[in-house]
Formats: sequence, C-alpha cells, structure tokens
Amino acid sequence: MLDDFLSYQAKTSPYPIGLEIKRAKGSYIVDQKGKKYLDFVAGVSACSLGHRHPAVVRAMKRQLNRYMHVMVYGEYAQSPAVDLCKLLAKHLPSSLEVTYLTNSGTEAIEGAMKLAKRVTGRGGFIAAKNAYHGSTQGALSLLGVEQQKEGYGPLLAEVEFVTFNAFDELTKITTKTAGVVLETIQGGGGFILPAKEYLLAVKKRCDEVGALLILDEIQPGIGRTGKLFAFEHYGITPDILVIGKGLGGGMPIGAFCSSAQNMETLTHSPSLGHITTFGGNPVIAAAGLATLQTIINKKLMAEIDAKEALFRECLVHPKIKQINGRGLMLAPILENPEQVSKVVFSCLEKGLILFFLLWEKKGIRLSPPLNISKREIRKGCKILLEALDEL
Repeated sequence: MLDDFLSYQAKTSPYPIGLEIKRAKGSYIVDQKGKKYLDFVAGVSACSLGHRHPAVVRAMKRQLNRYMHVMVYGEYAQSPAVDLCKLLAKHLPSSLEVTYLTNSGTEAIEGAMKLAKRVTGRGGFIAAKNAYHGSTQGALSLLGVEQQKEGYGPLLAEVEFVTFNAFDELTKITTKTAGVVLETIQGGGGFILPAKEYLLAVKKRCDEVGALLILDEIQPGIGRTGKLFAFEHYGITPDILVIGKGLGGGMPIGAFCSSAQNMETLTHSPSLGHITTFGGNPVIAAAGLATLQTIINKKLMAEIDAKEALFRECLVHPKIKQINGRGLMLAPILENPEQVSKVVFSCLEKGLILFFLLWEKKGIRLSPPLNISKREIRKGCKILLEALDEL
C-alpha cells in the first residue's frame, strides 16, 4: 500500500510520514502490522471525540439508512443540518444565530470573506502575519507567510498584514476594510494566545470604521480550549465566526455563522450568492450533531482545564523552553527544529503520534481528543520525555 500511496496519490510534502493505517478507535491508531499508536494529534484537532466514537458512528449509520445526498445546499429542509444549526444557535450569541454549513474550514473562510464584502460593500482585508486560514485562493491570500504563496499568484490584491498582538498596527484597519480575519488563537504560528484586551481593541477599531471582525476558530473552536468557542475567553463576539475541524467528529465539515440580517444578503441581488453542492450533507451533519451533543451533554469541556494542567505538570524537561497554547491545543517549544523532528519520529517508533506546526518549527503539536483519559495523557507524556532524554 505504501508504494501505491507514493505512486498514485498526490502528496503535500517530499517526505510524507507514510504510516499505513489499518484501523483506529478511541485515542489509538493501529497500523497494517498491528502496531498500536497513542494519538496526541487527533487528525490535527479534527477528531474531537477520538476515532470512531460510538455516538458519531450510530448517528451516521442511522442517517445512512434514511437518505444521503438529495439536493444542493439550502433548497430542502433536512433534519440533521437543521438540528445542527439550531444547536449551534442555542450556544452562540444572538448575533451569530444563522449558520451556513460547508465542506471544510477553508471553504467557510471563503464564504465569510464573500459575506464581509457583500455586507460592507468593500474589498479590503486585514490578516495577521504567520496566519493560516486554508489553501484556496481567498484563504491563501490571507496566509501570513509570504514564501508559502510563491508560485501561486496573483492572489487578492487588497490584503494587508498586521502583527498579531501589535496594538499599534490596528490603524491599518480603515474605511476601506471589509473584514479583519484573525485566528482567535494562532495555530500554525505556534499556538499563540491573544494578548490581554487585544481582541477587544481589534473589535473596537472594526466598529469605528465599519469593518467586520471574522474570527477563525477552525482549530480552537468546539470545546478545545475549555469553552465551546475560544472567543468566549476574551469578552468579545465576532461579526462572523468560522468553525470546522472538530465539529465533524472526524468527518469533513466547516461552517460560518453570522446574524440573520447579514446572511440574508447572500440570497438576493444576485440570488445564489454563495452555493455548495455537498455542504450540509445529511450524513456529515448527523456526525456533527452527534459530536456537538456529546461534547455538551457529557460535559467534556469541564475536564479541559485539568487535562491541560496535567500536560503542563508532566511535561517538565530542560529541552522544553515553554508550552504555548490553551486547553488541549498545546505546543511545547524546543531549542531548534532538528530536535522537534527527532522527537516526533522517535515517538512514532515508540508508539506515540505527534506532529509539527506549520510556521513555528521549534514547536510540537499536541491536540489530542477532548475525551482522552488522564492515564493516556500520562502514558504519552512519559514516551515524549523518554524521547527528549535521548536527544
């Protein structure tokens, strides 16, 4: 299978890890040789409940027995999608009451950008250096590492970049700005938290000039920080919220949420202002609904702070300079990228799955399932410490 993978499937890097997967369940992945791996990555924050959570599997099977795809998005009322949007509205501020379901986070970013243009009548965007919002054309225009965009231009022209947490650069937000797009917690940049009152200052500036604040919670949303949405930690509400990854419980999903008044602008002049064939697919929506219900009803968010504390307590080592992030979105920072590479592959040999960060090459990604046990946390941290000892 590995030879065929390398021959026939397009890849994203010259040297993919190439782990040959046989099955996965809970916090573990098993390869074709039967070797078991504890998963501290969870599909890069996507598998909120681990692999093949029974509630998610049951919901999908139940829906498969009723109907699958029947019509393009927004034309037929289908209970999984309706119920998912209704549950999101119940747990979001009233100004984010309407949800548009998509196939991925990057597609949701594209929709959010179009919505900001439509609502404001403007074309300019502000994004952050070291940001990552996806790889489609609009999302790529917001990507905050210039060398990553080489060879794919021209992209959107009216995009300016600010330094995340730099208050003095907020004057770049002007009456020409349609939207300011920020990750509530910067992911690829190293799991960087917003400085105290930074997001409040951004929202204030947006309100002053009539721009919309778009918060990308594709990674930190859906309970990963101990609250359902990370912006709840910071005393603000965005004009548009973008979510994805963890909402699907391992299935492909994205969404953007805004007010009914804003969303109504996509329906006319012209109609079909934003369309998708498979967004809101009933089987995927059923998985998303089961995931969200389980996170809320099982009170998994109440355990996140204690699990974060356990990680920080266990991961004390001279090679770890600091641990960035919040909740179960953590990044131990080592001395150099070479150490990170050695540790990631050493842990893989020892049966622990870790991964890299996009731009912060000295960081190790820790984004395990929200329902990972404390025993599993201790087990994985022990393996990680052993790999650090061997450096």
